[in-house]
Amino acid sequence: MESSNRLGDIEIKDPQAMRALAHPVRLAILDRLLRHGPATATELAPDVGATPSVTSWHLRHLAGFGLVRDSEPGPDRRRRRWEAAARGYRFETPQDEGDEEGRSAARLLSRQMFLRHGDLPSRWAAEVEPGLDPEWASRAGLASTRVVVSADELAAIEDGIERVLAPYVTRHPDERPADGRGVQLMRYVLPEAADEQPGPSR
Repeated sequence: MESSNRLGDIEIKDPQAMRALAHPVRLAILDRLLRHGPATATELAPDVGATPSVTSWHLRHLAGFGLVRDSEPGPDRRRRRWEAAARGYRFETPQDEGDEEGRSAARLLSRQMFLRHGDLPSRWAAEVEPGLDPEWASRAGLASTRVVVSADELAAIEDGIERVLAPYVTRHPDERPADGRGVQLMRYVLPEAADEQPGPSR
């Protein structure tokens, strides 16, 4: 079963595009644009750990793969503004075992994303959670659920999650509730190794 991409993400299938994004500065640029909207290289630079000129180079590299694009000009029309080309992005490890280039590129991008986001929950717990009011704090947290499913069933679970999320992700900003706030939903889907599968009694 294939995902219907209900969230409107860019689907990255080109191994070169995966490798292009698998860079700490480029991931930071794209995450910053997705979170805060259009910006110039100068505005992005402090947040992504690079000079404006280096940031501009990385932006042009991302644009070459269709991941970012020119945005509407700001007040200063001489300064180039950039925006993410979609609300999010996704990629998959190719199923073809002979596609070593694609599989290697997907592994590289996965590792970089895990490195970038791995400490986000602990930073949130230390820096954000203590300041939340009780209503929001009670909605936060994490859950760890282990299931035994087939690959098709796992795809169906992922599709079901996206079916629930899609109306909230894709709605127009004018339709958001007045008391709404940004929420980061992180989904780790981690199939276990074949030798870790449960026996009849588990």
